[in-house]
Amino acid sequence: MSQPILSLSGVRKHYPGADGGPDLPVLDGVDLELAAGDSLAVTGPSGCGKSTLLNIVAGLDRPSAGHVTVAGQDLSSLDDTGLSAMRNRTIGLVFQFHHLLPQLTIHENAILPALVPGAGHDVQAAGDRADALLRRVGLAARRDHRPAQLSGGERQRAALVRALVLQPRLLLADEPTGSLDEAAATALTDLLLEINADDGLTLLVATHSPALAARLTRHLPLRSSH
Repeated sequence: MSQPILSLSGVRKHYPGADGGPDLPVLDGVDLELAAGDSLAVTGPSGCGKSTLLNIVAGLDRPSAGHVTVAGQDLSSLDDTGLSAMRNRTIGLVFQFHHLLPQLTIHENAILPALVPGAGHDVQAAGDRADALLRRVGLAARRDHRPAQLSGGERQRAALVRALVLQPRLLLADEPTGSLDEAAATALTDLLLEINADDGLTLLVATHSPALAARLTRHLPLRSSH
């Protein structure tokens, strides 16, 4: 049996309470395994820990207890530099808001992950892959436009290209359709599932959208701990 892309064991997260009060629990013992090509929707009310869970998987936050392993690497064994390198090499990130740099073209935004100092990426190859992905998501004609010249759905597709340009094994998407109208949300979901099916990319998606959650193969409901 092949090694899982993602494994969580007993992951807990709590934050210090206000004014010396009791700690605030957010995640209370999450166990999870995802293999290559899996797609999982994380659902639940606001404040239940969906974004926190994704941040912990990405190494942007550390759990209070438990272990997270990504592509065979125990994140607790990595310092901040190691976590940054793991993220750059293995994980793609898409958020509710695109976070594209307004002064750069769509193509320049797309290749930003390849420009990380010391990571050793082939920038030319990343540029070629960005062009191929922009064609795939219908943005080839927008290559040299800036984000302000694109619609919301187009900006989110451009952010997806940026997340995929280094060929990650795991894509983390936090409310990726939350700021889109229904048509744009459906189009983005179609793209995510196409890439999941065609490329074997593992998807972990936090969403409030029942329509998006219903189209993924697995479902992890979280409930508020407070």
